[in-house]
Amino acid sequence: MARKEDGGDDMHEIHGSLIEPAGEREVVIRREFAAPARLVYRAHTTPEHVMRWFGPVGWPLTTCEMDFRVGGRFRFAMTGPDGEDGPPFGGEYLEIVPERKIVYDNGFEAPGSGRMTVTVTFKEAAGRTTLTMRTLFASKAMRDEYVGLGYVEGVRSGLDQLVDVVAELMAEERA
Repeated sequence: MARKEDGGDDMHEIHGSLIEPAGEREVVIRREFAAPARLVYRAHTTPEHVMRWFGPVGWPLTTCEMDFRVGGRFRFAMTGPDGEDGPPFGGEYLEIVPERKIVYDNGFEAPGSGRMTVTVTFKEAAGRTTLTMRTLFASKAMRDEYVGLGYVEGVRSGLDQLVDVVAELMAEERA
């Protein structure tokens, strides 16, 4: 079993497999929206909304197939600023609690690509919604690789765009 310098365990062995603690395999990103949870959630549920905000600025979703239900699948692909198609990725919706939580697995389609589980929660208070996106990677090495490639910045850029989509949904609702 591996030990941290302070003597604590950083991995555990279970039935011959090394298991890394979840905290070392995850990234948590929070964003507050000046909107009710139902609108922030709605922006996650249909291709026409998701295509407008998902991913970093300059990398639009050019493939956005969604079967938004538990057991349904999704498939996305982005196109880079140079016009080159990025590799397709996707997964399965594992849990959906309307206006409260979406859980899905995700990964690139290429053989041997690692998988991650993403849990998005929507917590409303006083007409504002805190979105928490918790990504649990298959390993610490996978997490470190994605963070090094700009995963956090890409998610934040997408959430910046989501602010605008949610504002438009609010304006439509008021009209």
